[in-house]
Amino acid sequence: MPTDPYTWLEESLATIHRADWYRSVQTIHGLPGATVVLSEQQVINFASNDYLGLAGDERLIAAAITAIKEFGTGSTGSRLLSGHRELHRELEEAIASTKQTEDSLVFSSGYLANLGTIAALVGKRDLILSDQYNHSSLKNGAILSGAAILEYPHCDIAELKTQLSQQRQNYRRCLILTDSVFSMDGDLCPLPELLDLADAFNCMLLVDEAHATGVLGKTGAGCVEHFGCTGRQLIQIGTLSKALGSLGGYVAGSSTLIDFLRNRAPSWIYTTGLSPADTAAALAAIKIVQQEPQRRVQLWRNIDYLKKLIQQHLPNLKLLPSESPILCFQLHSTTDALKAGKQLRDAGIFAPAIRPPTVPTSRIRISVMATHQTAHLEKLVAVLNSNIATTVS
Repeated sequence: MPTDPYTWLEESLATIHRADWYRSVQTIHGLPGATVVLSEQQVINFASNDYLGLAGDERLIAAAITAIKEFGTGSTGSRLLSGHRELHRELEEAIASTKQTEDSLVFSSGYLANLGTIAALVGKRDLILSDQYNHSSLKNGAILSGAAILEYPHCDIAELKTQLSQQRQNYRRCLILTDSVFSMDGDLCPLPELLDLADAFNCMLLVDEAHATGVLGKTGAGCVEHFGCTGRQLIQIGTLSKALGSLGGYVAGSSTLIDFLRNRAPSWIYTTGLSPADTAAALAAIKIVQQEPQRRVQLWRNIDYLKKLIQQHLPNLKLLPSESPILCFQLHSTTDALKAGKQLRDAGIFAPAIRPPTVPTSRIRISVMATHQTAHLEKLVAVLNSNIATTVS
């Protein structure tokens, strides 16, 4: 019988080290952007989710400062007690307008939005069907709900239909969960087909638009707009921390859904409201996305140009299928991925290795930004060509 109940922590860490799964933080200095200073080295930043380059935008900074001066640094309590400001409501109305939904609700993070919404919608008498590659927040929200959970193979509509045919009748309610853009692959969910299945089997559908908001669709409203599904009944969740350059999460949908979540979502009811600075910065970002579509146009020019360069100069570099700013290529092992990430870093490219258990296979993940210059993209391809092209699968 051990005398110290915490000794297992060191043993667990040793296992993590042996598997090359160990992680540690890397300090970035100064404002975020297409180039950043990392450990006193200036590197081209291909590791950021700041797709439109708004996180360091002077207008977001000014909006945050103004809000701090007027409202202080914290919201001081939950939204139902002392933490609600008119600024929160302005942001929720702006999100609903962008998404063309009846209403929206702002959470303190996208993770909390998923946890609280899923736990409020289904329970022990219900069924969740979840894409195998869904984000951790969707998976943990499903576990927290207490519902029965079935995972379907990634984007496999036929298998999902089979599972629904076999299981749907055994449960009170059914919720289908999916990312719209899969964050570690870059591909899109088959949203129209998912909506049709949801209709056919009387299911709710929750789509996490974290990596699509501001990026996809004619106005940047996300995958729902991209696929022409605006107005169809579903639950949209997203984050304010990626293309919108701030912090927080949201749920967008019917007014009935939002009113229900205000009364039943524990991660909204029992959490301090989003800070005034973050709220104001997100609101400023939404206005910029609406007023400056050229940012999104430039982002997609950069994505297309990088793909073209890779096809021309790295024909053996097999990218995973992607219809987003996220481009990934797989490597044989975690050791190869860590080696490739270090080689890139030494050459002035910040594109870290992504390893299990985050993903099933090790890879380098490249995120394209609207603020990347042509020279940045060309240097990335040159470095890949000279350093690691022969090691990829």
